[in-house]
Amino acid sequence: MRLVEQARSIFAELGYTVEGDGPEFRAERAWKVVHVNTVLENETLPTASSGQFHCFVAQPEDADTLETRLTSVDPSYEWAIIVVDGEEYQVERAPPGPRVSA
Repeated sequence: MRLVEQARSIFAELGYTVEGDGPEFRAERAWKVVHVNTVLENETLPTASSGQFHCFVAQPEDADTLETRLTSVDPSYEWAIIVVDGEEYQVERAPPGPRVSA
């Protein structure tokens, strides 16, 4: 299963309404809108004007590099990384949030 399909499935299972096609989409539940990016094209991180909550979906080999970039840039939005490894995934939140596994 492609990474974008896995990301969409994860958010749908968590009760979010998923909108949009491609490697970037919106996931919405109640009052919360999360902008999801499964591919970082052009090495550009989203700007603060593109939403308050961002979730990046990555494969295990890309997660550390992505987390280092996000930490060094220190964007003004809340962010999390979902690491997908086969059928399993792990949610990693930026400090001070907790780390959770599923």
